[in-house]
Amino acid sequence: MPEVLIELRPVGKSFRVTAIDPTTGIEVTMVAPVTATREVIKRNAARKLAYVIAKKQDSGKL
Repeated sequence: MPEVLIELRPVGKSFRVTAIDPTTGIEVTMVAPVTATREVIKRNAARKLAYVIAKKQDSGKL
């Protein structure tokens, strides 16, 4: 995936993370602990987004 837009918003003692694929407009949301590094958060969000995109492609919804 060449580009992923990531948004981190603090919510209490965690982050609400949103990852968006600008090509398809598909968006996923996850929660991450504030103790996690930004790199780990970004990698996990991108993995979840790739999983959702692949699942939609397999089901023919994309």
